[in-house]
Amino acid sequence: MIKRALLQSLIKRLKEKRKFIQVLAGPRQTGKTTLVLQALQEPGIKGHYVAADEVAGPGSLWIEQQWEKAHLLMVQENAQKYVLVIDEIQKVPNWSETVKRLWDEDSRNQVPLQVVLSGSSRLLLQAGLTESMAGRFETMYIGHWPYSEMNEAFGWSADQYAWYGGYPGSADLITNETRWKRYIWDSLAETSISRDILMLSRVDKPALMRRLFDIGCSYSGQILAFNKILGQLLDAGNTTTLSNYLSLLDSAGLLGGLEKFSRDKARKRSSSPKFQVHNTAYLGALNPVNFSEARMDPAKWGRVVESTVGAHLLNNALAGNYSLHYWREGNYEVDFVLVNKGKILALEVKSGYLERRAGMEQFRKLYPDAKVMLVGKQGIRWEEFINLNPASLF
Repeated sequence: MIKRALLQSLIKRLKEKRKFIQVLAGPRQTGKTTLVLQALQEPGIKGHYVAADEVAGPGSLWIEQQWEKAHLLMVQENAQKYVLVIDEIQKVPNWSETVKRLWDEDSRNQVPLQVVLSGSSRLLLQAGLTESMAGRFETMYIGHWPYSEMNEAFGWSADQYAWYGGYPGSADLITNETRWKRYIWDSLAETSISRDILMLSRVDKPALMRRLFDIGCSYSGQILAFNKILGQLLDAGNTTTLSNYLSLLDSAGLLGGLEKFSRDKARKRSSSPKFQVHNTAYLGALNPVNFSEARMDPAKWGRVVESTVGAHLLNNALAGNYSLHYWREGNYEVDFVLVNKGKILALEVKSGYLERRAGMEQFRKLYPDAKVMLVGKQGIRWEEFINLNPASLF
């Protein structure tokens, strides 16, 4: 069985002295469950795994029952330390108050029960954590599989990864592209929207959200004001509604909207979003052409490449390494701007031989302390860039 690089980090945390609740957040089908089950098989780690989405209407009493069962198993197995894993915790209403109370009781009674919580909606997890769990947890973002892992596991080329994305469960389907596209949309995208957003958040216009997702994927890598796409939506709402729906799609690991880089926070918040898919599988699955046809179209493939670099940057940003933005002033534009502890890194992505640098030069004039980098044939090749940890470039 494939073991992700994050496994060793989780094992290390579970073997440490009990101090924090471990929270694993990330999209569906990225291996969160597999990761914790692999950790429980590690010598010296024993535990009890349960999933909230396998129970009809789980509530606070269900959490207490699982907690008590973990206590009993720890005694029965004569374990010096034990781990309770609750998967999809956000499905339990008001879960944070119950977890806080039980965790604090174990802390007072010096019960060596480690706790791991996981969920597929960062927004809902974070809401529960910030309500009453301050100082009691640390998070680990389990993002979409990067190129390095898909290459190691399935021998994919960079071009294949750019088109088919980072879903390991879809790897066996790529020889039948029609079947692969249906799997991505029906089993992954629609399930994430239905179960991780619509069942857990108030969405008055589900059809509008789904249409926004379709359009956002089509425009991945492009800056587009909400009021400019209202005409393409059959059930148009206002720009605030669209912005809220985009935040929900982002929290489920589907589609993000990058803010414009500015040291003026007000201007940053009021900027038009740059749409960016979290996983380029959605870009490929939505496209009417197949992989070989897209690869032969330089303009189309250039957009795929830029979205691949953007997805790589976004997933690393969600791991807490830096914040990710774009920059544009008038006709000048820079594809991506990374900010980490006051340091600025500007990236321009070009897949052709004719590299446009005017935007980068203008950005450098405004921000002379910024580091600049070109991802393209005259800089670092994009195939090499998606093998790098962007945080190492500062």
